[in-house]
Amino acid sequence: MIPESETEAAWVRAVFAEAADDVAPGPVPLADVRRRGRARRVRRSAALGVVAAAATAVVAVASVALVLSPADQRQPSVADRPGPSDTSPPPPPAPVPPAPSASAGGSASSRPPAKQPRSVRPGERVDAGQGWKVWLTEDGKHWSGPDGYENFRSVTDGNLDLSRPGLSHQSQSGPDGAFHSGVYYGTRGAAEVEIADASGEKTAATLLELPGHPGWGVWYAHTPPSADGPTVTLYDDTGTPLADVPGGLFGGRGASPAS
Repeated sequence: MIPESETEAAWVRAVFAEAADDVAPGPVPLADVRRRGRARRVRRSAALGVVAAAATAVVAVASVALVLSPADQRQPSVADRPGPSDTSPPPPPAPVPPAPSASAGGSASSRPPAKQPRSVRPGERVDAGQGWKVWLTEDGKHWSGPDGYENFRSVTDGNLDLSRPGLSHQSQSGPDGAFHSGVYYGTRGAAEVEIADASGEKTAATLLELPGHPGWGVWYAHTPPSADGPTVTLYDDTGTPLADVPGGLFGGRGASPAS
């Protein structure tokens, strides 16, 4: 029923108030309220723990992915796995070719190391060993023996053809050995003079030149005593023979070797 006036509404409120005064409220269930509250808090804590653990795992996976390079993340291929060929013995070393044999014609490998010309001052006396001395002047070669005598070989008297490679040979022998010397000329590329006796024994001479490489110089060497005259050969710095004096032609001119 809906009240039609304020008087009726006031009457309704009075009736309900009187009825409410007759109702006695029961006890509040505090223990049940507390139990349900604790259960709700436990469920909330467990759910939050699961969410935190999942978030931590996601962060850890992302960190590993950032650290690993693409090469570290790829799976090993068949080529990465050792195969049977990896354990096979290494191939044997390549054979070393034998050194070329020395030829009978006096190649660079069969001669002693070359003695490059030594530059000396004009008139500088060089001790050639065993009492011998050698010196150069602008006009030629000078030498003296153990007994003090002196000798001279000119390069300006016209007896040497300075227009082509050649050499001269002078020798003095004794019971203890022989002293050989001479003039080489006609080239600025002289690098070695070699003495070879009849048995094939070879001796490299010492070379002397004046400053400026005038195109001639002096050579000297000592050898054991020998009844036969040795062959003397002039070489350039590549080991190519330039001229020679055959055995027995002491004091003779050098001749260019036949091509």
